Amino acid sequence: MAQFAVSGQHYLFNVQTFASIVLSNGGDAYEYAFRDRTTQGVIDDVASGASELGVLVETTCTADQLEAAFAEAGLEFTELIESAPRVALPASHPLVNASSLTLEQLEDYPYLYFEQEADAPAFFAEEALADEKRHKGIACTDRASLSELIVALNGYTVTSGILVGISDGAGLNTVPLDTDVRLHLGYVAKKGAQLSETAQKFVTKLDSNLKKYARF
Repeated sequence: MAQFAVSGQHYLFNVQTFASIVLSNGGDAYEYAFRDRTTQGVIDDVASGASELGVLVETTCTADQLEAAFAEAGLEFTELIESAPRVALPASHPLVNASSLTLEQLEDYPYLYFEQEADAPAFFAEEALADEKRHKGIACTDRASLSELIVALNGYTVTSGILVGISDGAGLNTVPLDTDVRLHLGYVAKKGAQLSETAQKFVTKLDSNLKKYARF
């Protein structure tokens, strides 16, 4: 029976890639798992063997600290693409047609972000520039809830901008964030591990999707 599990931070392209692998593999029997996790959860899943791969993002500000955390857990990060952060806004937002945005321009609007564990270090945040002070912050644990709340509250989040292919990104548009910070999107696996055939197919498809849909 085919088996494969992947964990990842809360990205839409994770879901799209995973679904395409399940469909392309087909078969009469299989056991797969897809897990949305906090950053620590992704590390724990891959380190324990619960998931073969973990999809994560590093930024130019967090890369060194994250690399140290991965190494301590016996994991290795492989970068697939570098991209630029974008602001995700509802289509009705007053700033949605801006050519670019600064955090100062957004300070009156609710900032939605993914909650990490209470004792998680700041560099485990899934959003670029997460350590910048916001006046209005709302933590979420679920990707769909975060998207719905952005629309309902006229809020925003900072994302990779890759919102294609899945329904809960349909109500959001993205605008470039005015920053020098870069995103490094990739995956972690156990250091020295030989990836299974399905994991290799997942990585190849993930790489293809990122290169096709990444926004700069």
